[in-house]
Amino acid sequence: MSIRSRLISEIVRPFKHTARKVLGETLYQQLRVTCLGESNGLGLDWRWGRSLRRISPLRRDFGWRAGQPIDRYYAESHFFPAHYHDIHGHVMEIADNRYTTQFGGDRVSRSEILHFHAGAPGSTMHGDLTNAPHIPSDTFDCIILTFTLQFIFDIRAALRTVARILKPDGVVLVLVPGISQISRFDMENWGDYWRLTSLSTRLLFEEVFHPSDVTISTYGNVLSATASLQGLISSELRREELDYHDRDYELLIGIRAVKR
Repeated sequence: MSIRSRLISEIVRPFKHTARKVLGETLYQQLRVTCLGESNGLGLDWRWGRSLRRISPLRRDFGWRAGQPIDRYYAESHFFPAHYHDIHGHVMEIADNRYTTQFGGDRVSRSEILHFHAGAPGSTMHGDLTNAPHIPSDTFDCIILTFTLQFIFDIRAALRTVARILKPDGVVLVLVPGISQISRFDMENWGDYWRLTSLSTRLLFEEVFHPSDVTISTYGNVLSATASLQGLISSELRREELDYHDRDYELLIGIRAVKR
């Protein structure tokens, strides 16, 4: 225990018995975790108000209604800032163009939004990446596929289409989940098929891109993975907790591949 934690512990020692009775054992232990910086305890943080010893998550919507989901923190604070320079020229993104706009800015001369369904609000193109002969070859300088490939059963066919419609020297930026709950909406509308690893993504991409042109990045650790599965948001963890990297807990996988 740190000097600060020892000092706090000594100050509150006379009140421990009363605090246990008033707060209850679970909340009392969670308070110790937060105030004393102890790594043991029944919960992760007393502010969540409930123990993680539960059979249903704190939130089922990935945290969207509360704030920024943890996987989006890795996307927006790490992956795209590292590759923003690739987002330029003629760019295609799936479902919306949030990252084209956020990270491409005035480097983007033309923004396309591909949606599976024709007439989807905001879309400029429609089609299925596994079979899209209507999209011309060598068209895009950059393609952004965020949280898309897990909803496509035939990933290999989709990647062949991506490689075909990229211009020479064009770049595809991809994010896929490693550790994640099922997206119930997608499961019931078109399917939620895959959770991948850094190895499986590398092998899949190297079937259509040269190995030297494929870069894989992973993000996460056991704490951020646990928090994400519970539907917690990025502001409910400390920055150093989010940024700690443990290669055995691949919460999110980022791929950059270049067409030669």
